[in-house]
Amino acid sequence: MIYLSRYRSPLGEINLSATQDALTGLWFDGQVQRAEIPVGAAWMLREDLPLFRECRCWLDAYFGGDMPAADAIPLAPFGSAFRLRVWRALLEIPYGETVTYGDLAAQLGRDEDGRLTSPRAVGGAVGRNPIAVIIPCHRVLGKSGKLCGYSGGLLRKASLLRRERALLV
Repeated sequence: MIYLSRYRSPLGEINLSATQDALTGLWFDGQVQRAEIPVGAAWMLREDLPLFRECRCWLDAYFGGDMPAADAIPLAPFGSAFRLRVWRALLEIPYGETVTYGDLAAQLGRDEDGRLTSPRAVGGAVGRNPIAVIIPCHRVLGKSGKLCGYSGGLLRKASLLRRERALLV
């Protein structure tokens, strides 16, 4: 069973999806990429799920200026082995810091077939991150630190980075 809920943030409405035990999705209304609900999975609206209460507290703290730990919320995004690997790497980017797609590709090194991970492949996985904000895909920048590529919109990406003091403009 997949449960759905909503959260009102300073950057717009956020949709949440979860199993009984872990968050599977967090995306803004109108976001290009959204969390996928597995084919055939049953779903229902459920505002009172304890996990959603925890997630709302996390988001309240984050949007209130705190820097809550990503591991405070159990996460279970649906994705390929490569995407899961990239999303785990995103969780290692500290608040207030950014990396480029190339940096992230270099950090990941080689894939399971021994090929070097390409920045383009990393960009595809980052762009399909189903748990925005908590899995901080907004901390990944284009070549030379250029602000680009956020399915929630570049204005939101810039706002998230300013909140974390990673973008001072």
